[in-house]
Amino acid sequence: MPSKVSCFYLLTVVCWASALWYLSLSRPSTSYVGQLSIPIRQKTKLNKNVTVSNIRTRPLNPHAFDFVINEPKKCEAEAPFLVILISTTHKEFDARQAIRETWGDESTFGDGLRVLTLFLLGRNMDPVLNQMVEQESQIFHDVVVEDFVDSYHNLTLKTLMGMRWVATFCPKAQYVLKTDSDIFVNMENLVYNLLKPTTKPRRRYFTGYVINGGPIRDMRSKWYMPRDLYPEAKYPPFCSGTGYVFSADVAELIYKTSLHTRLLHLEDVYVGLCLRKLGIHPFQNSGFNHWKMAYSLCRYRRVVTVHQISPEEMHRIWNDMTSKKHLKC
Repeated sequence: MPSKVSCFYLLTVVCWASALWYLSLSRPSTSYVGQLSIPIRQKTKLNKNVTVSNIRTRPLNPHAFDFVINEPKKCEAEAPFLVILISTTHKEFDARQAIRETWGDESTFGDGLRVLTLFLLGRNMDPVLNQMVEQESQIFHDVVVEDFVDSYHNLTLKTLMGMRWVATFCPKAQYVLKTDSDIFVNMENLVYNLLKPTTKPRRRYFTGYVINGGPIRDMRSKWYMPRDLYPEAKYPPFCSGTGYVFSADVAELIYKTSLHTRLLHLEDVYVGLCLRKLGIHPFQNSGFNHWKMAYSLCRYRRVVTVHQISPEEMHRIWNDMTSKKHLKC
């Protein structure tokens, strides 16, 4: 006759077996792909308002930011030949003012060739700086701000804001220059030698200093790119964010493409990804310099952009270029 211990043990095994059998029936079965567990669920009826096309077109990266400061009527009277979008920060008032008084002056080419200059910002964490920019905007009417946090990692949002602005409020412009507030732009070279107002406007056009590189995996680098964010070994060709030019139709194309493209913090790389999706290949132009270049009037006459220029240098270079046009190199 079996002991009480043996009976208790047998009863325990039967109870556990019954419980496991019950759970296996009540829970959905699971299939495994590598280390991922994907439950196989019963099919459910789709809501009548949800369609496959809606699911496919749902934005992956919605640009859901409101304009805090805007200039929506800048293009109403006349479509400009060139829109200049300048990425800047709240504390760079001196740089913005130097640009207004030099190469970014909208009256440089007179009434025959309209140029429009806009400074792009996000919202600062300091309310005093936000208020100062609002006052600046009321004076100059050349500032556009959206309600994302203004930071280095949000430079991509700032550029997309500029693309959105052109597509929404100035779609009939011919060309757009995107640059930074520490860049000197040789407007004569840009307008007359590169864009050539007397020729037929280009479409799907993009040019600048083209970089063919790959992601930097060193976490100490300013341009560090995590592998899980961008696993590919190479970036598509992209133009240095210090300055690039494109036909205005590309602004809307990039903005709409960005809605379905995973966001990256490296602005120029991200624009390159959007261009690859669009099948637009950026043209190399050696006139766009993304580094500091020792000043020489003759050298600066041959370029389109120069990087790391202070407000004081900007005035000196501009004065030389405008007052010494008679000098031959």
